[in-house]
Amino acid sequence: MTDFTTDHMDFTPHATGPKARRARAHQREYYAYFALILLATLPLTCVTWALSTLRRMELPQHGPLRTAWAQAQIITPRIFSA
Repeated sequence: MTDFTTDHMDFTPHATGPKARRARAHQREYYAYFALILLATLPLTCVTWALSTLRRMELPQHGPLRTAWAQAQIITPRIFSA
């Protein structure tokens, strides 16, 4: 039998326990490291992209931001798994 006394569409429980706080803190730390790594790799990928463009006389498939984003996606989880 279904309970129709509460509207489940408006009810969204929010986790407030210590595990939820730790998970949010871990997520914020992950995003902070991701942003730092992205900012650190961006200048090098810009230089690499420019040199590649000049050498081949055509635009590479991916731009420097996309390349830096991909590198940050690879490096950040490795830091957290160590």
